[in-house]
Amino acid sequence: MNWRSDRSLHHLLVFDLTNSIGGADNFTNGDAPPVAWTSRHISGEIKILKRHNSVWRSLAYTALLLVATASIADACTRVVYHGPEERILTARSMDWSMPMLSNLWVFPRGMTRNGEAGPRSLEWTSKYGSMIVSGYDFSTVDGMNEAGLVANMLWLVASEYPEDDGTTPQMSLSIWAQYFLDSYGSVAEAVADMESNPFNVVTADVPDQPGRLAKVHLSLSDATGDSAILEWLDGKLVIHHGPEYRTMTNDPTYDQQLALVSYWQDVNPREVLPGTTRSPDRFVRADTYIGMVEQSDNPRIAVAAAMSVIRNASVPFGISTPDAPNLSTTRWRVVADHKDQVFYVESAISPNLFWVELKNLDFSPEAGVRMLDLGVDMTSLQVGEVSGSFTPAEPFQFEPVN
Repeated sequence: MNWRSDRSLHHLLVFDLTNSIGGADNFTNGDAPPVAWTSRHISGEIKILKRHNSVWRSLAYTALLLVATASIADACTRVVYHGPEERILTARSMDWSMPMLSNLWVFPRGMTRNGEAGPRSLEWTSKYGSMIVSGYDFSTVDGMNEAGLVANMLWLVASEYPEDDGTTPQMSLSIWAQYFLDSYGSVAEAVADMESNPFNVVTADVPDQPGRLAKVHLSLSDATGDSAILEWLDGKLVIHHGPEYRTMTNDPTYDQQLALVSYWQDVNPREVLPGTTRSPDRFVRADTYIGMVEQSDNPRIAVAAAMSVIRNASVPFGISTPDAPNLSTTRWRVVADHKDQVFYVESAISPNLFWVELKNLDFSPEAGVRMLDLGVDMTSLQVGEVSGSFTPAEPFQFEPVN
């Protein structure tokens, strides 16, 4: 058997294993398969592999083990498009089982903030104005500031936030993304400041699910194409920084996602790619296709390319798992054009795309806070460029934690 067909066979074997363990109805809440189940099925697959070369057996075993033991927690997808002439776009999908209230908000410069985490909350004043997408109007889950920095929050079951040490400043998870949009114009600036001025993040319950803690990781991207992935693991902040980190989904942790992507790099993507809605499969598809789509400085072509990738990684509407809201249908998608500072929005249940040109927004302190009410699941129909449709509003209260 030649090398190419050998690899294709083994990818089909991986498909067989991952399809067996990874359906949304098999494991929920980020649980890995039971140890006995994992061992039995991996042993069965490895017996098939033994007749091939030892190097490949090692690679295949590693990949199978990673897939079999990974947390099977799916939610959203984020990917960065690196086009010519500094045409940088960030696209993401939002997946959730329940109807979701997400509105667009404009926050001006000069807003006084605190971390909403008790007496040692971090305090700051917004340096940059931003336009954000809210989560239930008590958190920022996505957005872009006037300097072109984009922040995206995605689910990560593996997240473990630090215990209170009694001295380090703290911040509610609900305002974590907003802090970066308020404070930094570039990814490099944000990462450098995080390293020299650390703070801790505190989580709270998922909406309407008492006792179930929200667990997310955060991505940052900017107009230069730079990127960073921030994860809280075992109480420590882990940062992956560099333009190569352009894709993010959910579990397993980012270092394991990168290992899975490396495994697929020698495969012809026109022949085979993982096709389920699970996080590792979406990661591989998005990371592969974002480099294959047409690369153009034409904003219409670039947006179409980025949106096509994020649609490919979306979950069909109506799919959900009651006990795991993060294994769910795609509710909406957005694409942020860093170069032109245009923010495109698409609801899964609306027939058209609309957008906001941030250069048309007034971010001065005197302009105040404004909101575009989109309704639950963004059912309010919008057409074309909508910067003139925002109306004055009182800022929402970020969810506090004790």
